Amino acid sequence: MDTRLNIAVVEDHDALREITVKSLRGMGHEVLGADSAEALVDEIGARSIDLLVLDLGLPGEGGISLARRLRAAQPHLGIIMLTARNQITDKLAGYDSGADIYLTKPTSVEELGAAVLALARRIKQAASGPADLQLNQATLTLCGPQQTVGLSALEVGLLAAFTRAPDQRLDHWQLMAMSEDLKKNTLEAQITRLRRKLVLAGAREQPVKAIRSQGYQLCVRLVLI
Repeated sequence: MDTRLNIAVVEDHDALREITVKSLRGMGHEVLGADSAEALVDEIGARSIDLLVLDLGLPGEGGISLARRLRAAQPHLGIIMLTARNQITDKLAGYDSGADIYLTKPTSVEELGAAVLALARRIKQAASGPADLQLNQATLTLCGPQQTVGLSALEVGLLAAFTRAPDQRLDHWQLMAMSEDLKKNTLEAQITRLRRKLVLAGAREQPVKAIRSQGYQLCVRLVLI
């Protein structure tokens, strides 16, 4: 799979922006840089952007506002927040505004590259054809070709986590860390219920595959809305 992306880096620190742009170009991506949300509009022009690498402390419009606005306009856009803000409240605000991945500075080139590659797989898969199902995180519903199915908040969280994970795979410990209600003896039952709802919405049989002694893999394409 070709994982090259069109990337925009929005960072007001000139040296850091230049290093980030140069590093991502070295990985084979098409990259442009901007020092503010306002400059981003001028830089993008008519070009299509697959992924945004975004600082939060920007002059003018802040990173949270920009992420929320672009996420609403482009639901499939990948968003990586790269910021010095490391408080849990900042991270929660970042994810709430639409971030796929939240990284705190200083971040190595290798870690940023791995995050970009993980999102590139998801973005390219989504672009290869129409999604099988739509996951509406606000209304807690799963919409497919057969019907719309109601979900619990935990089920929505699990599906969103699968969708954002590399190859849509999560280990047992990652799944159990999402809720105190998920233990080894209850995880399988939860996955069974989730499979049933995915099939009801219109997914093919066995939409969540068990990876022996490791975890599970989501085998259906979802769009997060």
